Amino acid sequence: MAGSQSALRAANRSVVVDTVKQFGGLTQVELVEATGLSPATVSIIVRELLGAGVVDIATTTRSGRRAQLVTLARRVGLAVGVQIGHRHLSVALGDFSHEIIAEQHLPLPHDHRVDTSLDRVALLVSDLLEQVGSELVEVVGIGVGLPAPVDSGTGMISVRGLMRGWDDVHIGQVLSKRLGRPVHVENDANLGALAESTLGAGREYLDSVYVRASYGTGAGLILSGRLHRGFAGTAGEIGHIQVDPQGAVCRCGGRGCLDTVVGAQALIEPLRGTYGSLTLRDVISRALAGDRGCAQVVADAGATIGEVVAGLGVAVNPQCVVVGGELAETGELLLGPLREAVLRRVLPNEIAPIDVVPAAFGPKAEVVGALALALQHADVVLEVPDVVVPGVTDDGSREV
Repeated sequence: MAGSQSALRAANRSVVVDTVKQFGGLTQVELVEATGLSPATVSIIVRELLGAGVVDIATTTRSGRRAQLVTLARRVGLAVGVQIGHRHLSVALGDFSHEIIAEQHLPLPHDHRVDTSLDRVALLVSDLLEQVGSELVEVVGIGVGLPAPVDSGTGMISVRGLMRGWDDVHIGQVLSKRLGRPVHVENDANLGALAESTLGAGREYLDSVYVRASYGTGAGLILSGRLHRGFAGTAGEIGHIQVDPQGAVCRCGGRGCLDTVVGAQALIEPLRGTYGSLTLRDVISRALAGDRGCAQVVADAGATIGEVVAGLGVAVNPQCVVVGGELAETGELLLGPLREAVLRRVLPNEIAPIDVVPAAFGPKAEVVGALALALQHADVVLEVPDVVVPGVTDDGSREV
């Protein structure tokens, strides 16, 4: 009997730790709801974990009421989130509360080489750890986001040609060998979906779609609260849905894909005659400053993306569409036409009308998702004494 009680306590502690790890931080009331354990059991476990230094507690306000927020202690370990884009690199260091404690960003040249880019990642990780006075041994894992579909089984890009020179590289293995830590690789839109559904704007919904509108366009699908990757990770690749049968040839080899119509080059090209040389960042800045031409191409992009997302909405019937990526920094200039197109084309569900909202994490959604990916795969070693609280059984009920 004593052995079974000890095993039950250990199992319940693991459930609490895994739940806090998944969501970054929860109040004890939220832990009761998420774990199904009794309030007394949760209270005992949190007290044990606090005494062992596994969790920290801080006062927070939830729904207008003060509560104690439970997070894993920083001493449990750190994680690294990496986003490798077509033209930029972001690296963030975070803890088990999913809080970014240090970060760096670098521009990347067009068609950047895989070896050079991974060298830069390794250097930035070392720099960030030095900034906070930590070492690689404290890193429990590294999450990496790529702007291409990824086979989760191998960590390799599953569709050739989308990132030239990266096709045959075991990216996770290469980076893990350089840094000596576990590395997990995922599509960047999937990571944005993970961040927003776990911690951000999609947190209250079981079914949601995250749309990343940037140099290219992609979507991450959350179905029944879980990330849906599809076979070999190609679910949500809306950037390669044909929208113009007579359009330009895409990187994927198809003609008239969404990326050829709303990607960075497609947005910049009609503005060259008036503005000369521009970058996507220039277009976004000018649109926000009130430039009518730049605002128009952003609005047109929103409407076109919305038409494609509407088709996705009819297929999977999400409760919410969360929009992120650089273009989403223009706010309603992009979201307004995108929302209008979605609502015009999806079936008019009066019971649960679809919401179209901006990403809570803005341009950081993907790197926060990379942190979350690394933390979800991390093994937390519990060094908690087997304490029995007098008068309380393992299911939280009172002994008689």
